[in-house]
Amino acid sequence: MSPDGSETLADIPVPSVVAILPCNDLDAAEAWWNRLGFRRPVSRDDDDYRVLSDDVGASVHLTKTVEGWVVPGRNPFGVYICTPRVDELARAAEDAVVGPSRRPEHKPWGMYEIALNGPDDLLVRIGWPSRLKL
Repeated sequence: MSPDGSETLADIPVPSVVAILPCNDLDAAEAWWNRLGFRRPVSRDDDDYRVLSDDVGASVHLTKTVEGWVVPGRNPFGVYICTPRVDELARAAEDAVVGPSRRPEHKPWGMYEIALNGPDDLLVRIGWPSRLKL
C-alpha cells in the first residue's frame, strides 16, 4: 500500500498456481514451512485453513485434513518450489533432506534440486534450472 492507503502494483497478486496441502497437524505443518521462510500474516488467526507466504511472493495454503485421509508414509502429495534459493532452503531444512547425497544436485532433467520430507511425509522438492545456476 502507498502512504495514502491506496493500492500499488506491488499489492496486486500475479497469476500463479498455489498448492492447498492437507495436514494432520496444522501447527506442526506451519512451523515446518516457517523454517523455509513462509509466514502467516500476524493479523490472521485461522483454525482450519492457513495462507503462508514468503518474502518473494510464493505462497502455500494449509488445510486441516479429514482424519485418515493423509497417512504419513503413504502420503501421495508433493509440491515443487521453483526458486534460485535452493542451497539456502536446503540448509534451513537440512534435517528433512532425503536421498543419498543429502545436498542439492544437478539432475539429468536439467534441474538443480533437492528433496525434503515435509509435514505428514509430504514430498517437497526445491529446484532451479541448472542452466541458470551460477
